[in-house]
Amino acid sequence: MPDPAAVRRADAPGPVTVESGARLHFGFANLSLAHERLYGAAGVALEAPRVRLRISPAGSVTSEHVAVRDYAERACDLLGVDGARVAVETELPRHMGLGSGTQLALATLAGVAAAHGCDPAVRERAPALGRGGRSGVGVATFEDGGFVLDAGHPTGRFTTDRPADGDWRVPAVAARHRVPADWRFLLVVPDADPGRAGDDEDSAIRRAVEDADPAVADRVAGVIQRRLLPAVAEGSAERFGAAVEEIGRLNGAWFADEQGGVYRPPVGDIAAEVGDDPAVYGTGQSSWGPAVYGVTDAARADAAREAGVDALEAAGVAGDVRVAEPRNGGATIARVDAD
Repeated sequence: MPDPAAVRRADAPGPVTVESGARLHFGFANLSLAHERLYGAAGVALEAPRVRLRISPAGSVTSEHVAVRDYAERACDLLGVDGARVAVETELPRHMGLGSGTQLALATLAGVAAAHGCDPAVRERAPALGRGGRSGVGVATFEDGGFVLDAGHPTGRFTTDRPADGDWRVPAVAARHRVPADWRFLLVVPDADPGRAGDDEDSAIRRAVEDADPAVADRVAGVIQRRLLPAVAEGSAERFGAAVEEIGRLNGAWFADEQGGVYRPPVGDIAAEVGDDPAVYGTGQSSWGPAVYGVTDAARADAAREAGVDALEAAGVAGDVRVAEPRNGGATIARVDAD
């Protein structure tokens, strides 16, 4: 089992590998400026797919991956070290709703720190890498895995323009639970345009916040308090799936104008088809998509996978289907032989 303290340990310098899994983002607790807390995201860590980096200390920063090179340069500046050589061995699908940006950035930071024998202080330094500005799920699952509900931000801190990197704090973890080992998560990733990211995402979120109906937040709060948290605490995949599906649909009311409906095309058709199968307890769109998730368990995993394949076929699109286990530990760092 992954060591949840692994990303916080300083050790002797030397080459390392860093691994972290994807995450699902079920939605926000509130987008309305009429309420005291803004955002407040729920999500879960997965064992696969994964990002895996190999990092060695060096006199300067080198990497063939453009985004990783940028993250490594920033990490070196933050840590006060000379440089690192970073190779990307595996990578999460980019901008598909699985948390690729945050996991890649934090894996780079943690790996550079470990290669130089430093403490990465992931939560404190994530904002300087542009991560954790709204949702804290990606940072929290990188740290310790499991199911996470973050506390969001005080609404008074909302600004029309995006703050500069580093000008925020990652939302605190309001609730965390280990996910039962026999739960499974169906992932259906259609061959579709990537989800929103960067300035496009910032603009879309800002418009949604400015127009958000506060009554929707009241309904989401009820689902979280009376259905979602009891379901994960008591280990009921059926009730958990139904709760996250309802949260996703309610979030869709806030984002409908930005993504063309409760879910972005073709997610709606795929989610509806998957949700009709009795092996799947609840479905939805992770973050901006196009990844579709389904909640199931080990006994129904094969049937759920078939439901995902059938849903892609019914929607007339190609894509990738897999069933992932939950990840109840944080990112892992391992020493390797010197390059």
